[in-house]
Amino acid sequence: MTDAQRSGCPINLSLEVLGDKWSLLIIRDMMFGNRRHFRELLTKSEEGISSNILADRLKTLLEQRIITREDDPTHKQKGIYSLTEQGIELLPVLAQMAAWGYKYLPVTEELGIRARLLSEGGPKMWAEFMDELRESHLGAKRRRRSGPSVGERLQAAYESVVNGI
Repeated sequence: MTDAQRSGCPINLSLEVLGDKWSLLIIRDMMFGNRRHFRELLTKSEEGISSNILADRLKTLLEQRIITREDDPTHKQKGIYSLTEQGIELLPVLAQMAAWGYKYLPVTEELGIRARLLSEGGPKMWAEFMDELRESHLGAKRRRRSGPSVGERLQAAYESVVNGI
């Protein structure tokens, strides 16, 4: 434990890394929105993060090894952010937070549909989605399953609600 840490409690230490207003939302957008570039994270967030806050949180997430940044081969000045295994393993935390929020808070139907589906799908669905994230963010090979992926099912459900289908 360092002097900067308030205690060695695992909840405290996790909050020191992820407990600000924006970090989990950035991770959410990388997981569920496949937003991998600074500009996408800046402009496509529902909550409207400012560029200086985004840059600061990305720096922290990089330092904590929750994400990585590689140069974008299509543009010298752009970077591609990816979740690390640590970042991917935050999926159950986000799924549980979303389920709690869906149950107790006035969420909108379109933004609550993924929470409902993840809650209903439970740990089996989370594991499958984490495998998909490992493939897209870490390049890991996974066994293909028949039918649409979890990410595709979540996106289709969202679009169905948005389009009133």
